[in-house]
Amino acid sequence: DRRAAPQVTSALRGTIVRWLRRAGLAGAGAAAAFWLLPRIVPHRPLRARFATSTAVYDANGGLLRLTRSADDKYRVWVALDRISPLLVNATLLQEDRYFRLHPGVNPVALVRGAWRSYVVRTRREGGSTITMQLARLLYGIHSATLGGKLVQVARAVELELCYTKREILEAYLNLVPYGGNVEGAAAASLIYFGKDPSRLNLPEALTLAVLPQNPTRRAPIAGLAGVALRAARDVLYARWRATHPRAQGEASLMQIANRIGSPAELPFRAPHLVDAVLARAGAAPEVRTTLDRRLQDLLEREIRAYVATQARLGVHNAAAMLVDARTMDVKALVGSAGFFRADIAGQVNWTAAKRSPGSTLKPFIYALGVDQGILHPMTVLKDAPSAFGAYSPENFDGRFVGPLTAKDALIRSRNVPAVYVAAQLSKPDLYDFLEMSGVSGLRVREYYGLALVLGGGELTMEELISLYGALSNEGFVRPPRYRADQLPAPGVRVLSPEASYVTLDMLKDNPRPGDVSAATPGRLTVYWKTGTSYGFRDAWTIGIFGPYILAVWVRNFDGAGNPAFVGVQVAAPLFFQVVDAIEAQQPSLGEPVRRFPANLSVVDVCAGSGDLPNADCPRTVPTWFIPGKSPIRVSTLHQALLIDDRTGLRACPPYTAGRAHRVVYEMWGSDLLKLFQQAGLPRRTPPPFDPRCGARAREPGSDPAPQITSPLRGVVYSLRAKRIGQETIILRATTGAGVREVYWFVGRSYIGTAPRGGTLAWKPQVPGAFIVRAVDDQGQADSRLIELAVVP
Repeated sequence: DRRAAPQVTSALRGTIVRWLRRAGLAGAGAAAAFWLLPRIVPHRPLRARFATSTAVYDANGGLLRLTRSADDKYRVWVALDRISPLLVNATLLQEDRYFRLHPGVNPVALVRGAWRSYVVRTRREGGSTITMQLARLLYGIHSATLGGKLVQVARAVELELCYTKREILEAYLNLVPYGGNVEGAAAASLIYFGKDPSRLNLPEALTLAVLPQNPTRRAPIAGLAGVALRAARDVLYARWRATHPRAQGEASLMQIANRIGSPAELPFRAPHLVDAVLARAGAAPEVRTTLDRRLQDLLEREIRAYVATQARLGVHNAAAMLVDARTMDVKALVGSAGFFRADIAGQVNWTAAKRSPGSTLKPFIYALGVDQGILHPMTVLKDAPSAFGAYSPENFDGRFVGPLTAKDALIRSRNVPAVYVAAQLSKPDLYDFLEMSGVSGLRVREYYGLALVLGGGELTMEELISLYGALSNEGFVRPPRYRADQLPAPGVRVLSPEASYVTLDMLKDNPRPGDVSAATPGRLTVYWKTGTSYGFRDAWTIGIFGPYILAVWVRNFDGAGNPAFVGVQVAAPLFFQVVDAIEAQQPSLGEPVRRFPANLSVVDVCAGSGDLPNADCPRTVPTWFIPGKSPIRVSTLHQALLIDDRTGLRACPPYTAGRAHRVVYEMWGSDLLKLFQQAGLPRRTPPPFDPRCGARAREPGSDPAPQITSPLRGVVYSLRAKRIGQETIILRATTGAGVREVYWFVGRSYIGTAPRGGTLAWKPQVPGAFIVRAVDDQGQADSRLIELAVVP
């Protein structure tokens, strides 16, 4: 039907138009999806596809070490902003000037490359873009064949769809080979020119830009740019001048890049510190440390020289650590006297080894004592034979010096006073203090007892420096910081600002070895302490000067004892050599301003007792005092007694005017009187009471009550079965100066009488528990329970 034909044609035409429209929309949607979806869907970062090296820098950006990656490459990934624009532009000019315009493939370059390679048959030219080269590196494509080239093209388009131009260019500059096992612009810049890629000049940038095109032939030879490298660079420089008119004056600089470094010349500085940092760095491509290279070189030099000169004493190894007390940044660290010396196990980092600290913990005993109101710097302590339960400490020199102030006891490192103070501490005691400070590896408290005071535990040099940092930082302890690119650790308060300030001030008066006094005009103030471990295995000196904390340790790698290994004799000289060298290097070095604690004042105390002076105290001295905390008691050392004019004996009440005169005596205990006598400095003691005084003689408080020192408290004494009745237990007690005799009782049985300061031998006849009692001639007494057991 002719009338129906137009209608059919029109319907068919409409159907075709609709299908074409739908196909167009579908095609447009597919194209949009093809273009947008890869850019929306998250993709694995390009930098995560390759293992990287780790570049370790000092605080000023100087390279300390460049490690190799897991696949044995020198490859450091840096952001595109860290790469010099000169190198970026030179690379684009050399490799792909239309990089920012093409979709990953440059058809003109491909056709030109195919024409020259297969038709004209001049030199082979692949026509690869930077994106195509990156695809070959990422996917290991063999692009010399036609099939490989097609795969490379497809992968390049895929990269352009999934990543931005900036990401592609950054990845290329970080992965492209620059000769040998050197990959990436950052590694090449560090190895060949010893600088960060951001600091490359034009000759250096042009040199690196031409290397990837033929890294095997153009690689530097024996530290010099070869003929092929120089020729390629000159060609690129000519093109650069044509596109950069301002570069005309750069021609004279082209000779700078002829001297090129090599991987063999990479630095290997501060090896122990770098090893410690790398062990905690994970897969970080770059680590910036806190190390100061000048101070590191100084510390290494001083240790090498000292060990060489002291070898005659058996000193073959030493370690040291220098930290800025203000930030706890590690400025220098030497883990041994020679990293490559096998004879001393030089690669062992002794600053991280657990060792006995000797007496270096004593300042914290006194700081805790100040905090808990047990003492102030001028509190008089007793350095005399003493027993603390079953523990009877001795001094390093085997002698006892009698009464001395807490400050002198700390400076002179006397053991008995330190143990006494430690025994008086409550929560926290020294064990609690070390736990709060983060000291690791502590055994149970009972394992150490009071021996912890004298170095019975083990600490690392890092931990010891953290403790001394608390003295300089108002009682806050923080671990040493190795990395400048990490935030400092939060501090933990372990001491009050007052106790920290007072303890540091006490250490200030510790004289240098060989100095008569601590105060030497014009010299830098040093707050320092020594330590010697049991068996003369470790010698320590640690101290604070200017803004620094310095710890020095001397020991042989095999742990053998050496009588020369005494802190003040072998570690202190090295310590002060380093201090003086740093002061010479930094003439303006001064002590940082420390905030004076608000709750700290100065009071006068009696010089002989350290207590508030009574009316008879002949001389007072100033001391630091914390109101509401420091001990407040009136001195009883100096006492005025009435002596009968006729008999020379102590008068008894009622006193008759004109028949007695007043005499001031120092009322020392019998143990200290004995020490004075042994030292050739006997003290005058008060005469006994007139026998006619009778019970009226004793004046309350005139003499302290006796204190039993033997037998020991809490000790079970063993008696051999075959020798019961023959073995002896010594009875001894300290008494006041006015006491003449001590009467001893076991249970209700009288054993005998001993003179003041003397002993009495008791031979027990049967085992069991007994009350031992000492009664002085003034009626005052002390007692304790002891236990006797029979053993075969």
